[in-house]
Parts: sequence; C-alpha cells; structure tokens
Amino acid sequence: MKVQLSDGEVALRPLAVSDASAWAEVRRRNTEWLTPWDATNPPESHDVAPTFRGMVRRLKADAKAGRSIALALTVHGRFAGQVTLGGITLGSLRSAYVGYWIDRAYAGRGYTPRAVALVSDYGFFSLRLHRIEINIRPENAASLRVVEKLGFRYEGLRRRYLHIDNDWRDHHSFALCVDEVGAGLVDRLRQQSSRLG
Repeated sequence: MKVQLSDGEVALRPLAVSDASAWAEVRRRNTEWLTPWDATNPPESHDVAPTFRGMVRRLKADAKAGRSIALALTVHGRFAGQVTLGGITLGSLRSAYVGYWIDRAYAGRGYTPRAVALVSDYGFFSLRLHRIEINIRPENAASLRVVEKLGFRYEGLRRRYLHIDNDWRDHHSFALCVDEVGAGLVDRLRQQSSRLG
C-alpha cells in the first residue's frame, strides 16, 4: 500500500530504507524519552531485533499483505516519528489499532493528534474499517492527551497487555467506531482549533 497523507506541515508516508540515518538519529536523541513506552520482546520469545533494513522489509511485507501500515511522520519535511495502523483485520471485525511515537522536540505541539487523526481517517474512510483502538500505558500522560483531544472512548484496563520496557505492562484501551467520527478526526481537530482560535 502506497499511503501518502498530509495536513498542513504534518505528513505521513511509508517508512523507507532511506530513513535509516534520520530514524537512528531521532531514536538516539530520544532514548530516555521513548524507552518507557517502547515495545520489547519478552525473554521467552528469543527474537533478535532486526536491522533497520530488515525492519523496513518486514513492514513492507506486512503492508503488502494488508496486515499493517507503518508510516514515517514528518513535520515540514523532517523526519519526526512513526505512526502505525496495525493489526488490520477485515471480514466481520474490520478493525485495527494505532501505535505512534514522536521526537520529543516536536511533542506537545499538536503534531501527534493530527498524525493519528490522518491515519485513523484513512482507516475508516479508505479501508472501510469499523473500529480503531489505541492502547496506552496509564503513566503515559502525553498519549492520554492525544486520545482525549481526538475523542476516543475509554473501554477499560487491559492487565499485562503488552511487553513494554522489559516487562508486561497494563494498558488503558480506547476506541472509536466509524459511526462516532462524523466527517472524520482531522475535521474534528479543525473544528476544535477554530473554536479555540
């Protein structure tokens, strides 16, 4: 899937091998900022972390198979993070989840909600998904603000849901169904902005 999405200075495009140096530099500068929220492999998995090239190859295969879409988040053309629409399931479920991270230098400026809105609208209106969820550690105040801004509905606590920062961590689960988003989440953000402005 060749997905290109944008809203002003925020753009999403497929993660590419050519992003390797920018991705590594942003991850290096943000190690302390991102580590508490990064997925890790549990010891029993014996999985070896892939090279960047290997990761991109796997992500492209997943996109081709329709399982997930990993997108580079850019702001004014500069690499700033990553957004993934993952666990895409069609058929009677028609569901997916959104995961994301952003360079701390860009955090708190509204870029993440816009990126999540873009990928969610793509899921709802282009892929015709019925439901999208976001799962967030209870301690992740910045991500909790993202779902609040976008109006994701709280669905409950998932105990020991995902292996993060070397342990099984609880997550709050939030979701929206297509009938709850009206003209879309990008439109919702624009309306909020015009009311505040």
